[in-house]
Amino acid sequence: MKGWRKAVSFEGADAALRRVIYRGAGYVTSDFDRPHIGVVNAWTEATPAHMHLRQLAESVKAGIWQAGGVPFEFGTFATCGAIAVGEANLKYELAIRDALAASIEIMSRVHYFDGLVLLSSCDNIIPGHLMGAARLNLPTIMVTGGPMLAGEWHGKPLTSEDVCVSVLAEEELSEQDLVEIEKRACPGAGACPVMGTANTMQILSEALGLALSGSATIPAILADKQWAAREAGWRIVNLVKRGVRFGDVVDERALSNAIAVDAAIGGSTNAPLHILSIARELGIELSLDRFDVISRKIPLLASVMPNGPHTVIDFYEAGGVPALLKELEDLIDLTAVTVDGGTVAENLKDVPGSKGPAIASLQRPVLVEGGLSILKGNISPKGAICRSSAVDKGMLVHKGPARTFDSDEAAQQAVLEGRIKPGDVIVVRYEGPSGAPGMTELMASTDALYGSGLSSSVALITDGRFSGFNRGPIVGHIAPEAMRGGVIAVIQDGDMIEVDIPARRLNVDLSDEQIQQRLQVWKPPEPKVKTGFLALYAQLALPADQGAAMQRWGSWI
Repeated sequence: MKGWRKAVSFEGADAALRRVIYRGAGYVTSDFDRPHIGVVNAWTEATPAHMHLRQLAESVKAGIWQAGGVPFEFGTFATCGAIAVGEANLKYELAIRDALAASIEIMSRVHYFDGLVLLSSCDNIIPGHLMGAARLNLPTIMVTGGPMLAGEWHGKPLTSEDVCVSVLAEEELSEQDLVEIEKRACPGAGACPVMGTANTMQILSEALGLALSGSATIPAILADKQWAAREAGWRIVNLVKRGVRFGDVVDERALSNAIAVDAAIGGSTNAPLHILSIARELGIELSLDRFDVISRKIPLLASVMPNGPHTVIDFYEAGGVPALLKELEDLIDLTAVTVDGGTVAENLKDVPGSKGPAIASLQRPVLVEGGLSILKGNISPKGAICRSSAVDKGMLVHKGPARTFDSDEAAQQAVLEGRIKPGDVIVVRYEGPSGAPGMTELMASTDALYGSGLSSSVALITDGRFSGFNRGPIVGHIAPEAMRGGVIAVIQDGDMIEVDIPARRLNVDLSDEQIQQRLQVWKPPEPKVKTGFLALYAQLALPADQGAAMQRWGSWI
């Protein structure tokens, strides 16, 4: 760590044009030699998760001014995949990480910011911001938007997950009932209060040491959120002056801690994609196998939907990330540095541990192993991912005949038409990073399974991915993917598929010779998208086992 010096000079005749531009934007002479902080705001009116970030940004900027810095707020887009569920454009959701990272990189390089504060709430927006900040390696703090409150329906908590799945599938609803559910499922600002990708990544930003201790899961509507944002603004100036950069905080210790926390919360299956991609931006070698090794050692402690009955609000009231880290104190690296100014050990010194049922103790965990499992076999020699904490015990081991489909929509149609029977294994391919392109979230077919009552008797495997609040015997991220000649491309209807989660196996009952014979006559289909951003993504994205980001640097030159 080195002391601070401005990234670019604002002195002398050579810098006159810089001063002219900033004077025109309303800045004054005394602002030029202060730390210049980029405030990256994913505010939008298009989603409740981000609609309150404009106010949070004002608190951040107040803290920056107070600490002697100069804030420069700029925006990035923020999509909500729920709008595109069941539609082809959902495939953009993972690929947008790279567009977000590039926008932050470009703005920060051209304007020579000395530090960054990132404001975002959801799914792929948070990792996109973190990838961009990792690439720049500037002093950085993450301010999360926090979870929204849960709604209520017939005396039970109601979330957007229920609207996608259980309420609509299990109850006969009048038109008025449906309208009432729609009004109650998202009662205000914040991320949906389940352990989907949004809250997983909010929590992991704190586990990485990039969000102030205790801040990640503060509910969006509380004044505490504004206080934390203001403190983040003050602290980023301090980090700049001390020369504490992104890479000083997010090192191998922090990444291991984040993987451990992900296991303990039973986080989204998308988290490995994001952690792998952030590590790659930093030049840190990290393999998918590391997630399985750590998950076998770390118990599941958070009983938050879909791993239990509680919401992220309950998780926060039980002590949030600090309480969870306190329970894991003997299993994580306490020497890791945080943006609070000290180490994890110092942050946890006065933390009492869990204060509520949403966070279990090590002595009485929800499950003895963590929430994710990495499966390998002749279908997935480089790995596949399952959220084992959300699978019924009776489906942890399953063997059945393959029913193959080349898209999420085709699989959904088969379920709705009654062509899928108990015991089957649905195989959905050409939905990977190159095949979709963009690695589609399979929500059409999985929701159809839930709605049909087949999720307790039918498994699903895919080279695509799933919603962050997925549940059931579904295995994704199969690598190599079908479009790149993976074995999943040559599975045929009737082939027997074995899914053995405890043993971490995913196999098709074919000999190596039979597989090679099929691959020799296989030809890749025509790309689904041939122009635009997704076509570029298909060419440059790494496979899922390496994070599926546009980081195929050098290999295409």
